[in-house]
Amino acid sequence: MRGITITYKYSGEEDTWQAAMNDFIDAINNDPAAADKFNYQVAVADDKATRFHWGRWDSAETLAHVQSQGYFKTFAGKVREFAGGTPSATGHDISLKTNGW
Repeated sequence: MRGITITYKYSGEEDTWQAAMNDFIDAINNDPAAADKFNYQVAVADDKATRFHWGRWDSAETLAHVQSQGYFKTFAGKVREFAGGTPSATGHDISLKTNGW
């Protein structure tokens, strides 16, 4: 299983950020080719500015499908906007995990 961790700082309008996150996660959940194969989680750090995104997927095909969708392109643009440029992104292989993750 592959994953990505994305980080950036954002101190703008919280409702705008939340709406973009909700739209993307809803799109993933409603895409039969991605649901349960591509998982995404977002978090706000205690400093209220640092944002974390964790994505994971089951195969290169699932990732390619998600990346080819309009909802992904819209979301990626919004994340760049929130980050004020390209956010920090680190891909990784998932070695171990607890149940439910």
